[in-house]
Amino acid sequence: MNKQRFEQTFNLLAKSFFQGLLIIGPFALTIWIIWYIVSSIDNIIPTFSERMYPGITFVIVIFGTALIGFLGNKFLLGRVVVDSVDYILEHTPGIKFIYTSLKDVMTSFVGDKKKFNQPVLIKTAELPEVWRIGFLTQSDLSSVGFPDYVSVYLPHSYAVSGWVVFVRATNIVVLENVSAAQAMKFAVSGGVAGFHSDDNVFKAPE
Repeated sequence: MNKQRFEQTFNLLAKSFFQGLLIIGPFALTIWIIWYIVSSIDNIIPTFSERMYPGITFVIVIFGTALIGFLGNKFLLGRVVVDSVDYILEHTPGIKFIYTSLKDVMTSFVGDKKKFNQPVLIKTAELPEVWRIGFLTQSDLSSVGFPDYVSVYLPHSYAVSGWVVFVRATNIVVLENVSAAQAMKFAVSGGVAGFHSDDNVFKAPE
């Protein structure tokens, strides 16, 4: 085998390897993350899972959480119990800061009061004109002395973090034709995912 044939074979092998990695990688990571979550919840009561079968604790936690959510929303007694516990935790010194912080973060993403449901574009530079994608979180900041401003959350790409900025309302554009899930996917992926349809095109006002 001459040098040229060896290089061609090696390049083909390397290309095939990385193509296989692109196929297997997301699948393997998804399975691993799911297994990690299930096994972590199982470890809450390890002896119970060992006596029954792996995953039983996970199933109980999922259905138990769903049952609590159903009872807390659909039945008066459940709502009273949930509101009572919520009131106690929100007024207990030391605990209220942790509880209210976690509650605010979780309700921002899920539930009927989720906050990250209005994607917007925010102008961050004039020359050259630069726009960033974010989520409108407060449409009126007059109570803190900024009557013409709104607050926008700007998620970071490939990270579970972001900024909260105050910006004039005239410097944002509401994305009416883009869902919150699409906007978050676009932002977190660095713009490489989430907008593969010609129906969803970002256009700043002229």
